[in-house]
Amino acid sequence: MAVRGPPGIRFLQWLGLTPCWDRQKVYQLWTLFLTFLCYTSYHLSRKPISIVKNELHKNCNTTQNNTNTANCSSWKPFDGSDYESLFGDLDTAFLFAYAGGMFFSGHIAERSNLRYFLVLGMLSSGLMTALFGLGYYWNIHTVAFFVIVQAVAGVVQATGWPAVVTCVGSWFGKGRRGFIMGLWNSHTSVGNILGSLIAAAFVSEAWGLSFVVPGIIIASVGILAFFFLITEPKEVGIVMEDKGRKDSYTVQADGPTQHIPLCERCFNEESETETTEVVPEVASLPVVVADSEPLLGEEIKPLSGGPSNPKAISFLGALKIPGVIEFSMCLFFAKLVSYTFLYWLPKYIKDEEDYSPTVSGDMSTLFDVGGIVGGFLAGTISDFTGGRATCCVVMLVLGAPMLYVTQVVFQTKPSTSTAIGMLAALGFLVNGPYALITTAVSADLGTHKSLKGNAKALSTVTAIIDGTGSIGAAVGPLLAGIILNKAGSEQRAAQWDNVFYMLMASDVLACLFLLRVFVKEIKGWCTGRCFEQETSNVT
Repeated sequence: MAVRGPPGIRFLQWLGLTPCWDRQKVYQLWTLFLTFLCYTSYHLSRKPISIVKNELHKNCNTTQNNTNTANCSSWKPFDGSDYESLFGDLDTAFLFAYAGGMFFSGHIAERSNLRYFLVLGMLSSGLMTALFGLGYYWNIHTVAFFVIVQAVAGVVQATGWPAVVTCVGSWFGKGRRGFIMGLWNSHTSVGNILGSLIAAAFVSEAWGLSFVVPGIIIASVGILAFFFLITEPKEVGIVMEDKGRKDSYTVQADGPTQHIPLCERCFNEESETETTEVVPEVASLPVVVADSEPLLGEEIKPLSGGPSNPKAISFLGALKIPGVIEFSMCLFFAKLVSYTFLYWLPKYIKDEEDYSPTVSGDMSTLFDVGGIVGGFLAGTISDFTGGRATCCVVMLVLGAPMLYVTQVVFQTKPSTSTAIGMLAALGFLVNGPYALITTAVSADLGTHKSLKGNAKALSTVTAIIDGTGSIGAAVGPLLAGIILNKAGSEQRAAQWDNVFYMLMASDVLACLFLLRVFVKEIKGWCTGRCFEQETSNVT
């Protein structure tokens, strides 16, 4: 069966508009950009609910910009004293549906056309996001409507992550995966920032537009992906050869020289070559070997033979890959912390600083700005050191005391500049491990040597890790809502303290689950130094 590329790319080829320089680099960069755009739109469409909460239930006594109580009315049914419990129901409906959908989406993605799967999910997500906002124009005041829309939105949003990670993983090898994916994973924070700014722009005038506009955006990007997303190299006649990781060292003793990967003891990885056959129907496409070094140390190499059809890995088989369970449980607690801030940070800022909903939403974006830097540096440093778990543990160890400091400082009504620095530093430490695990670690484990080059396993491994993390993402906002719902207006500060204690405990537990892998990485480095010392002594 012929492999057919996206219609937009085929149309450009028909017009003769093909890349005039290294095709591999062009398609790598294009895939990186388009998948970045796709998942940015996913997060952009998730963010409005956290901004609109302050408009659905207004606190007219504390909000400075709402001094006219005649214009200060909450949206039924969120106008009662149980509004925080109802907000928790909305978050829970979305996040538990998302977590459940994540486990199935990886299984489905491996067995379907990845581009169709992603586009269908984006169009459906756009519809559900816009539908929530239409409740404003249709004057809907029934909790069931909003809960059902959120639950369906959670299921269709689960299509995004396994699809985009698999696309990127098929184009990029392990050599600088942490650096590339750390930079690429900033789509999460960029989407949160844009979603916050777009929602905040409309929230005070017509909060329905805070959902309708993001819904239109994600649907539009989905249409762009349908025409131009190249899910794997063979669609454009390219065959990738992964030369393996470069974080290795050479040992020269009396016998032959040995080349030992630095993290071989951590994940039992070995340098291996993964090849994909060119499908005969697209083999006529020009395959040009670049004179310069490819973007990530891979090369285009034409191979002979028919297409290979590896079988998709089972769920239990993926769980047996070393490191999958540990990183999954770590992500459970790391994502619990991150998503609690995602859904409740604007509300926390408003309660502590008495800002308007618009200003609170804008301030919350600073957390995501710090997350961009944290994810990028975590990936870069883990590439250089070969220690994915070590980077996560260090940031988690620093994250717990940073949570406590933030809690104490915000109780003193800090200046705007101090609040900005605290939120950015907190985002750096909280989102760094989360970003690293969901991208580079998932891709590393999804291409583990025990899979023998089976690229189809990447979707399942990614779905397991992120699905487990998504359960934590659902539990965090739910617990925050329950804790805050127990407090009256006089006790709100004390209940926010309890939320932060929960987040600190989760941060510590995330760190504990990585201890075994962390110790193995340290032993691997010690072994490497011993070899280097022995080599220098022999010399």
